[in-house]
Amino acid sequence: MSFAPAPAPILRPSATSLLAQIGNTPLLRLERLATDLPGIELYGKAEYFNPGGSVKDRAALNMILDGERTGRLRPDRIILDATSGNTGIAYAMIAAARGYRVRLCLPQNASEERKRMLRAYGAEMIFTDPAEGSDGAIRKCHQIYEADPDVYFYPDQYSNPANWKTHYEHTGVEIIGQTGGRITHFVTSMGTSGTFMGVSRRLKRDVPGVQCISAQPSSGFHGLEGLKHMPTAIVPAIYDPTLADDNVWVETEDAYAMVRRVAREEGILVGISSGANLVAARAVAKQVVERGEEAVIVTMLCDNADKYLSEPFWND
Repeated sequence: MSFAPAPAPILRPSATSLLAQIGNTPLLRLERLATDLPGIELYGKAEYFNPGGSVKDRAALNMILDGERTGRLRPDRIILDATSGNTGIAYAMIAAARGYRVRLCLPQNASEERKRMLRAYGAEMIFTDPAEGSDGAIRKCHQIYEADPDVYFYPDQYSNPANWKTHYEHTGVEIIGQTGGRITHFVTSMGTSGTFMGVSRRLKRDVPGVQCISAQPSSGFHGLEGLKHMPTAIVPAIYDPTLADDNVWVETEDAYAMVRRVAREEGILVGISSGANLVAARAVAKQVVERGEEAVIVTMLCDNADKYLSEPFWND
């Protein structure tokens, strides 16, 4: 008679641990970016205050805890997933803190800063064709997992409900509290879509009349690292297209220009997806102003610029 190994005990982060610092990020008012938008309060949720430096800390921690709770993640298994960088960094940081190995598939053209951070945390990287973007990394990850499923814990951030649920249970609740329930519009771009799905579901439950607007790259061939153009990409299983009240299409160059602008006008260094979010938020704000209305608009500052400072667009 054989017995399945008992699941590893779940060691929840204590109040003084590194992982307990994930979440409860500041909400920053971006006054100079809204000086030409009368009646608009524009806010950015500063997710780079998370210890791993991005919003992805939230989802990675929740997926790992869910894996431990269900017994799918045990000490002898390697955490495997596809990533464009930030979720991988979050996995690697959390795995280092909890004693797991990590193997990640990511596009070869991921920024050098991200690769160095992953190496520093001890993660193993498998590089995929940059022309295939995050979809190529997803395909490679599936191939590796299917060849040897007993070796890995594959959280699959694109399909795992624990991804969006952390934003439903925490991020959305924080935004409601930080705005005193006054939020009128939530705007953010999508990669896995977990942030948009979770926050939007919470806001629509608790804030009457709130508008939730997604943002996407304007085409399938773009330079917005980590973001998906849903009409041409592998669509995440957790994505629900009916949840968005509207969508804003963002040009790569506009996002780059916004990253430079927010650095010089607000003193905040953020990454490319944050630039895309601010472009989309301002587009929504302009529509509100044209209607002669007022609004409290919140978007996500997904990460800071540390992982992008080698990019040439800073020189423009």
